[in-house]
Amino acid sequence: MSTKSKTATGNGSSNGTVANGEWPAQVRHLLVDLDGTLVRQQEAIDGAAALLAQFQDRYAIVSNNSTHTAQGLAKRLRRLGLRVPPERIVLAGELAVRQLAQQHPGARVLLIGSSALQRFAHAEGCDLVQEDADFVLLALDMHFSHARLAIAANELLRGARLIATNADATHPGPQGRVVPETGALLAAVIAASGRQPWRVIGKPAPLLFEEGLRRLGAEPGSTVVVGDNPLTDAEGAARLGMACLLVGQAPGAVAPTVAGLFRPSAAAREETPQYRLSESTSKVWRSVRTEVS
Repeated sequence: MSTKSKTATGNGSSNGTVANGEWPAQVRHLLVDLDGTLVRQQEAIDGAAALLAQFQDRYAIVSNNSTHTAQGLAKRLRRLGLRVPPERIVLAGELAVRQLAQQHPGARVLLIGSSALQRFAHAEGCDLVQEDADFVLLALDMHFSHARLAIAANELLRGARLIATNADATHPGPQGRVVPETGALLAAVIAASGRQPWRVIGKPAPLLFEEGLRRLGAEPGSTVVVGDNPLTDAEGAARLGMACLLVGQAPGAVAPTVAGLFRPSAAAREETPQYRLSESTSKVWRSVRTEVS
């Protein structure tokens, strides 16, 4: 399939797959996970650049990341060789802040999160406070401490409502290591306060997926989610009727990395980069399309 083509070509079968192993014709858009799918900390994963090049302006990154802003993350990805416009990056942290600012204007917010997210919240008009909060917004805070835990727990016991950007306990790091995520902090806050989240913004909840679809002008039936986590990526995709291709080490993964989703065609080896679905990916595609259709 040419990188300029919007659909695959070939003799399609009744379930939408293509006999020669190319991407099925109805796969017009991708929603792609970030950590564990495209990057691991400070390195791009094998095949990430090829996947984004394959779909050009027909993909969006949809991530539970709550540390960065889209602008900051786009710069980070560029250093890793992945050129992604900020407008095609949908992040749980930013979306949580925007939702709170738009739906609860004037609310007092105790935000536990990165400096970048604090600055973003201030720019969005949030009233950031350290006490007497209406909401505790919990994001990934690399400087989370016993003191911050105590402040959050007591604000919740006083009556503030808890919003978590996501509930992921970890995300994959280099060399098989794990990186503690917002969900690990959330477990501590719940244990200390006895209060459950009023709302969780990130995957598998639909909000990030819906925002990604909106930015692309895409329909669920012609969009595939590519991710590494069956509990967030696959579950969230299924809730909206989208197919999902999993990579990594999780049960149901079709390849160790996104590079395994493709095999070069004969023309690709001689001309411009072109890719076709691997045989294993085609089989999984047929399976997931049957399940969600």
